[in-house]
Amino acid sequence: MLDRIGFLVEQLNSPVYDERRAALAELAKRAHSGAASQNFNLHFHSFFSFNAEGWSPSRIVYEARRAGLYAAGLCDFDVLDGLDEFYRAGLALGVRTTVHLETRAFMRDYASVEINSPGEPGVAYVMGAGFAEEPEEGTAQAAGLAGFRERARARNLALISRINPHVPQIALDYERDVLPLTPAGVATERHIVRAYVLKAREYFGRPEAVARFWSGMLGRPYEETVVLLADPAGLEELVRARFVKRGGLGYEQPSPDSFPPIEEFIRWTLSCGAMPMITWLDGMSEGEKNGRAMLQNMAGKGACALNIIPDRNWRISDPAARARKVAALREIVAAADSMDLPINIGTEMNRHGLPFVDDLDGPVLSEFKRSFIMGANVMVGQALLHRYADFSYVGSDAQAAFPDRASRNRFFGKVGALPPLDERQADRLEEMGPEKAFDWFSDRTRELGVG
Repeated sequence: MLDRIGFLVEQLNSPVYDERRAALAELAKRAHSGAASQNFNLHFHSFFSFNAEGWSPSRIVYEARRAGLYAAGLCDFDVLDGLDEFYRAGLALGVRTTVHLETRAFMRDYASVEINSPGEPGVAYVMGAGFAEEPEEGTAQAAGLAGFRERARARNLALISRINPHVPQIALDYERDVLPLTPAGVATERHIVRAYVLKAREYFGRPEAVARFWSGMLGRPYEETVVLLADPAGLEELVRARFVKRGGLGYEQPSPDSFPPIEEFIRWTLSCGAMPMITWLDGMSEGEKNGRAMLQNMAGKGACALNIIPDRNWRISDPAARARKVAALREIVAAADSMDLPINIGTEMNRHGLPFVDDLDGPVLSEFKRSFIMGANVMVGQALLHRYADFSYVGSDAQAAFPDRASRNRFFGKVGALPPLDERQADRLEEMGPEKAFDWFSDRTRELGVG
């Protein structure tokens, strides 16, 4: 039994979707949950962009169920390839789910200062929250999504072209060396770094030769580098700093032409019925020092939610730095709450060492638990109402029924707090059609008294 379950869990990471789907169907019959908690993670990257463990959307939902999480959210870079799989897995396993998308954009208003992408003035990570479906082929929304993907590809090719001349022995071919590391041909900087690490291992062969190469390239003592080879994640982080980040071999100062204008991304997100979402790093950059001003700037452009990775602000060894960052976290949460911007949180899991989930009962985050849970419920409510009732948080119907964000948050939050849907209920909602599905959600919130 245990061996069979272990095999099925590994099958959830198969690059072949039919194998993942079959494994999930069998696991759903045997699934068990850990003790239910109010902890959740609404910012998981899957292997469709980069997950440090190589997890698929199905594997993420399975692990969320096994850990007893309140909800799980998919958030891949530049793609919605995992959307349908993630939602289907949530129905099969009884997990509340939502799907986001993340990209980088250029903010002309902050062109001269760092915002939340270290070393890249004017560049900001930005998200769309609660997508209901992938855009239909031939639509403006599909063209916009393809444009984000193509820009990312162009940046990747340019990055490799700048790095390769410095490392001719391990020069990469994008199609041959990088794309095979992805399930759907969408690579990130982290895939490129991993490809260089793998190419060095292949080219130099013997561990001593590999260590000598990286020792010289990274400027580290040979003995330290030998030890580092046993820590692939640590090696990749150092290579990323040396090859990609500011001062690195492939770094190029970003310009307005490198990334789409943030206004363009917000317009596209709104046209998809999803919620444009501000992202926040830790409050230490010049652009984030006045967090309220940044929120007001972005809200003026159409953003209506805030994403935070709380772990960055408190799991810090230096007491003084920890105190500064916790204070900054407190300020940005208070600012978002005062503006009725729902808050999305998660841990990303796009590099080793990040926690699976934040502990909302812990010594720091318990202070913000109420705000974070409200935000999670809004995100799940947006996904449900948008997907089944054609009623989006940013749509004209919702704005007419709930003109202010506070009342909209209450309603969407109540729907998000409903018990998770199962496959039978989802099928029934689809048969009802949007209008009756909306009534069903409204009736259920009253019957159960949620929120």
